[in-house]
Amino acid sequence: MTGPTAGPSVFAGLVGIALPIVQAPMVGPKARLAAAVSGAGGLGSLACAALTPDQIRAEVAQIRVATDAPFNLNFFCHAPAAADAGREAAWRSALTPYYEELGLDPAAPVTMANRAPFDDAMAEVVAELRPRVVSFHFGLPAEPLLRRVREAGCLILSSATTVREARWLAERGVDAVIAQGAEAGGHRGMFLTDAPASQVGTIALVPQIVDAVDVPVIAAGGIAEPRGVAAAFALGAGAVQVGTAYLRCPEAGISAPYRAALNAARDEDTALTNVLTGRPARGLLNRVVRELGPLSAAAPAFPGAAVALQPLRTAAEAQGSGDFSPLWSGQAVGLSRERPAAELTRLLATGVPSL
Repeated sequence: MTGPTAGPSVFAGLVGIALPIVQAPMVGPKARLAAAVSGAGGLGSLACAALTPDQIRAEVAQIRVATDAPFNLNFFCHAPAAADAGREAAWRSALTPYYEELGLDPAAPVTMANRAPFDDAMAEVVAELRPRVVSFHFGLPAEPLLRRVREAGCLILSSATTVREARWLAERGVDAVIAQGAEAGGHRGMFLTDAPASQVGTIALVPQIVDAVDVPVIAAGGIAEPRGVAAAFALGAGAVQVGTAYLRCPEAGISAPYRAALNAARDEDTALTNVLTGRPARGLLNRVVRELGPLSAAAPAFPGAAVALQPLRTAAEAQGSGDFSPLWSGQAVGLSRERPAAELTRLLATGVPSL
């Protein structure tokens, strides 16, 4: 439903920020980027799915040293897949030629950051830190956990890739819905469907979700500069969420191979792939995506596909290569430029009407 919930001032006022610009939470960038965006008047975000509770506390402490502005903590809330030893062994076998090429032992144990769903330990961290905003990807956690987030005084956001998902979120009391179009980089937030081929583009998705729910809608996907921002607000969005453009800011601190790939990327250089983690996500085409995907039935369920890739990623990145790295990127990567995060936030805001 369009109306009072649709304007940019409503979402900004709800959160307590000057600019209705949300930095997408992305695994990799941490406190420095979130603090820069929040300090410039937007809503900086910290991706917490790969962090431990103590790491979250440390990152939040750094944000709060840099700014007293609101920020967002983001969590995954997927249902962990059952272990499938046969599938994992077959996946390791498919990767063995790459291991041999890089002089690695495919049977060696692998240690990597977990991608755990939101749980009691994370709810305790939220209750302790009390961020202004908590956002979720892949739906919402169970109601008892969600209640603890509300009791901590946090606003709750979550991603929808369809109108049905948006209605489901609104029925469960979210304060705003992130309408994630097919153009967006990173993992699809889908949770009521497992059909990535049917994903809707941002321009078609945003107005349909605006018409379907009575909470502010945050447009995400294919937005990297003021024209995209203006288009999102013309469609009824109350804010925009931007990811890929922020990756090109120095505060993002991404690897040299990742930065080089983004710098060289064109509009046709991304694809939806499950090869890198086991869930569909949009990223730049690299060697492993081209040779084993983009979509492969052999890839273990999320996050299992990433485990066997981790040694390959580490070895290749040490040689300056992103052949086995998740190079998440949206389709508007060609519109992004290298610039400081505060400057980008203010530039994006020039596309917001009535600011």
